[in-house]
Amino acid sequence: MALPDSPENNSSDYIDEEDFIAVVVPDSLAGERLDKVLAQLIPQHSRNRLQTWIEDGFVTIGGETLKIRYSAKAGDQITVIPQASAEEQAYLPEDLPLDIIYEDSELLVIHKPAGMVVHPAAGNWSGTLLNALLYRYPSIAGVPRAGIVHRLDKDTSGLLMVAKTLEAQTDLVRQLQSRQVIRRYLAFAWGEVRSQTVHASIGRDPRDRLKMALLTGSASKPAVTHVRNLNTQEFGKTKVSLVMCRLETGRTHQIRVHLESLGNPLVGDPVYKKKSPADAAQLAFSRPGQALHATVLGIKHPMTEEDILWQAPIPADMHDLGIRLGMTEKDLHLIWDELDD
Repeated sequence: MALPDSPENNSSDYIDEEDFIAVVVPDSLAGERLDKVLAQLIPQHSRNRLQTWIEDGFVTIGGETLKIRYSAKAGDQITVIPQASAEEQAYLPEDLPLDIIYEDSELLVIHKPAGMVVHPAAGNWSGTLLNALLYRYPSIAGVPRAGIVHRLDKDTSGLLMVAKTLEAQTDLVRQLQSRQVIRRYLAFAWGEVRSQTVHASIGRDPRDRLKMALLTGSASKPAVTHVRNLNTQEFGKTKVSLVMCRLETGRTHQIRVHLESLGNPLVGDPVYKKKSPADAAQLAFSRPGQALHATVLGIKHPMTEEDILWQAPIPADMHDLGIRLGMTEKDLHLIWDELDD
């Protein structure tokens, strides 16, 4: 298709829109700034997105890249090469390793490493568990959130279940909502943690929207964590405890918020740390985040109704931390049958 010499009514003609967009500047837009011109001629794309494409060099005239403040001239033939947004790229398959603990036709249980984000979000639009699932199981794209039923924080390691079918996802979500799913976590926390059950509602911190906090009223949701002290060791002028946390509810950052509320923030936690000792850095935990590991996961199979329990031993970085604190191999290789509450 040939480009028109004088577009009418401020309209634009397109060539191979999937690859690039070609527009001609009409007389009515001559002298206007480039981003404003493109916003008029290509209204299906936001001005912010167009500005990003200009800044990144994807808007040209005769092969020459343009600046946002370029003053358009009547008759300019501008080429725009559209780029996928971060949100659009978030749902692309990526060939990433997955540690599959269990798999059948209905579900997966994955051992997520610390450092892997579960679901794309601002700042982490790629390299997530969701991207890996879409690559390895293309059909899972037909299940909401690629079958992800629950999440672990980026720097939390451990067991995570994924539904491969819509029916399985519906059933597993129901089990979570009715508090039937067994979830136990190992954690290292500052101080001598007292075994107890924490009943404290959690909501978004009104002073810092990136954090959760203990709240009351409609802005919060009930949260229950059963905490059990497994071992406590001296460290300098303070102590460090290895604890088992059993969740009844699954609120965002629940264990981290509840332990901090007891005065026992998790070792390595970069967010909930206001009561950490001054010499916390000397412990030198190798993980760039909290010492928290989802170690036990139990469900009723959504199709067979069989009760299944999976266990993931303490990871190497937390094992090494325990040894440095003076714990024994017996302390760290726990007898799971004795941990029933």
